[in-house]
Amino acid sequence: MQKEGERLIPINIVDEMKSSYIDYSMSVIVSRALPDVRDGLKPVHRRVLYGMYGLGVFSNRKYLKSARIVGDVLGKYHPHGDSSVYDAMVRMAQEWSLRYPQVDGQGNFGSMDGDPPAAMRYTEARLKKISDEVLSDLDKETVDFQNNFDDSLQEPTVLPTKVPNLLVNGTSGIAVGMATNMAPHNLSESIDAICAYIDNREITIDELMHHITAPDFPTGGIIYGYDGVRDAFHTGRGRVVLRAKVNFEEIGNRNAIIVTEVPYQVNKADMIARTAELIKDDKIGGIHEIRDESDRNGLRVVYELKNDAIPNVVLNLLYKYTALQTSFSVNNIALVKGRPEQLNLKDIIHHFVEHRHEVIVRRTQYELKKAKERAHILEGFMKVIGTQDSLDRAISIIRHSANPQAAKEGLIEAFELSDIQAQAILDLRLARLTGMELDKIRDEYDAIMKEILNLEDILANESRRFEIIKDELLEIKEKYGDERRTAIDYSGGEMSIEDIIPNEAVVLTISHAGYVKRTSLSEYKIQSRGGVGNRAATTRDEDFLEYIVSATNHQYMLFFTEKGRCYWLRVFEIPEGSKTSKGRAVQNLINIEQDDKIKAYIRTNNLKDAEYVNQMSVVMVTKNGTIKKTSLEAYSRPRVNGVNAIEIRDNDQLLGAYLTNGNSQIMIATKNGKCIRFPEEKVREVGRGSIGVRGISMEDDDEAIGMIVVNDVDKETVLVVSEKGYGKRTAVEDYRITNRGGKGVITLNITEKTGNLIAIQNVTDEDGLMIINKSGVAIRMNMDEMRVMGRNTQGVRMINLKKNDEIAAIAKVEMDKDVEEDSEEIEEGAETVADNQENQTEPQAENENTAGENENSDSEE
Repeated sequence: MQKEGERLIPINIVDEMKSSYIDYSMSVIVSRALPDVRDGLKPVHRRVLYGMYGLGVFSNRKYLKSARIVGDVLGKYHPHGDSSVYDAMVRMAQEWSLRYPQVDGQGNFGSMDGDPPAAMRYTEARLKKISDEVLSDLDKETVDFQNNFDDSLQEPTVLPTKVPNLLVNGTSGIAVGMATNMAPHNLSESIDAICAYIDNREITIDELMHHITAPDFPTGGIIYGYDGVRDAFHTGRGRVVLRAKVNFEEIGNRNAIIVTEVPYQVNKADMIARTAELIKDDKIGGIHEIRDESDRNGLRVVYELKNDAIPNVVLNLLYKYTALQTSFSVNNIALVKGRPEQLNLKDIIHHFVEHRHEVIVRRTQYELKKAKERAHILEGFMKVIGTQDSLDRAISIIRHSANPQAAKEGLIEAFELSDIQAQAILDLRLARLTGMELDKIRDEYDAIMKEILNLEDILANESRRFEIIKDELLEIKEKYGDERRTAIDYSGGEMSIEDIIPNEAVVLTISHAGYVKRTSLSEYKIQSRGGVGNRAATTRDEDFLEYIVSATNHQYMLFFTEKGRCYWLRVFEIPEGSKTSKGRAVQNLINIEQDDKIKAYIRTNNLKDAEYVNQMSVVMVTKNGTIKKTSLEAYSRPRVNGVNAIEIRDNDQLLGAYLTNGNSQIMIATKNGKCIRFPEEKVREVGRGSIGVRGISMEDDDEAIGMIVVNDVDKETVLVVSEKGYGKRTAVEDYRITNRGGKGVITLNITEKTGNLIAIQNVTDEDGLMIINKSGVAIRMNMDEMRVMGRNTQGVRMINLKKNDEIAAIAKVEMDKDVEEDSEEIEEGAETVADNQENQTEPQAENENTAGENENSDSEE
């Protein structure tokens, strides 16, 4: 209800909210969250230092209770909660928070594990030696002062710091509508860069970076990659990637990863707890135990590894998923003349130098004023006590004066003194009237006059002022400069998934029912030709392993289905399984249709390499003998739901797909033992949606079983394998070149004993061969065990098959002698039975070999 005499003024609530919020936001920006570019301090930190300065708790004085300091700051300058002041002071004392701590704390001031500090009534503090330099010359009118919150006291608006505090300690703060996050730097490097700027104001940021190379964090670590640092220096914004500093040790019979430095602002205890959770959830494997062995001598976190773990792989997983790798987002926003600005490296240095220059000018003016005042008094001394007569006269005037005022007036009149000079004479102690003291006064006067000339020269000469700035900075560097703690890995950069997954050789297996897995190549043991083999996989009833292919983890796999669609997976995206595991259904990995299944695959390198994808082509063949060639570029943009690769007509299906470089030769084989050879150039390149052209002509009861691409006719040989375990190697030249679409020549003499042809592969002596039959038994052998023989022969027995068993698939693998030897040692005990069976069947294999050498005459059509 309106009272008498009151007047209500209606105000739009939107306008009032805007106005009030702007006032609030400006208060937060200017008076709370952002540092001043000159001294690098927020108001609370400035008030803590000034409060301690007022209490006289300098680095050479005894410690004072933190509660006393906090209470003084609260009562005089900072009318907020006590925790805001104490928390700020605690952080200023923590060696892992500030690169150069400003408060010397005694007691529990917290830890890197996030432990809180003790209450302020228990801890004590005083200023660090370096803070004396921040507060230096504060009493010489070097900075402006302002009233405190209740106008009862004065406080400085900025400190006259000799230390480039914003650069060396950085800061972070969240205001309204903006935030700041400035990285700390090395003091020695920062001072070198500032001196270089003083010497050359036109210096570029790149030239400054020769002196100040990168941020230098109090907890050390490694800056991984330099792009973020460069961006931050040039623009004031950048993302600096930080990694822990680690090394490898052997503890007992286990390898261990030892962390000695963690990234800045990482809570060590939380990092270890988070890592333990990831291990429990199977996100990170290979770690047996984690121990924190940190003590007063330094940080040490031990990740003890399992016996089969690869240290570098585990370390890369830790970098990927834990705080052993973090990023520091630089956002250099500070107050410049009361307004927030985004600052690059040169801007920060420029404003600091300007501040120091102003401090030097104001300090010199103050010292000159004080020197002139002292000289004025000394001149009065010289007039009055310069000679014995004048001294006797002055004493007489003082003795015969009725009061001090009369004495002062008498001296002024007699010696033509100023009021100040006369008062100084009256205040002079009798001891100063001795002859020795009179000489000291004359010497002091001479020294003061020289000092006045020097100070006047400083004010008149800008170059001298900047030389003083440099000298004082170099003195700071000499006192407090130290070595870098944070190393720089210039070769680092954004960590990709490839950094985590080792690019090791693996075997991919795909079953007839569509189960896929990848297994390390070292799980398979080499056996001699004719061996029985060892158990390779467990499959469902009536399922068998249909495809097997060697690859490396970083390669791309293009999957082609019998309906002519193409899907993409990176090899490492295929789930890992043991040699005896079933694997995962392909339908769970790619969006393949329920009634479709994988019929072909291609291993490629980087699909983002434009030159690579335009040079290479994909050649496909179907069961009806159709061949199609399309640029790999058409398949270089992976899609979740796949793309159409080839048009498949009724009663046809895709058999195989290969990469070619344009100069290859193509060979297509059929189940009845025919094979055709023609140059790749005979197949013109068509679009992804085309149907293709005829590759080989066949009888009605025949069908194509596969295709190979030959790149080196002299070195490569053709391996063909029949379903009942027979195979042979033949020189490529034994197959004459014909036109595309012909009937081909005989490649294997098909009989009831051999069964139909089921696979064709191009191999060399250096290759290994994987053979898997429908019952799931696998055998691995070297190709140099099979000699090259004629084209139209029955071949030799490659694997002994049990009754009603047949070969499902073959694939060549690159041989790795170290892996083979290791795997043989591991599996030696488990394979004794298989070895015995192998020895029993070897003579039979030799007999088959002899029988197979009776070559029939070529039968060409």
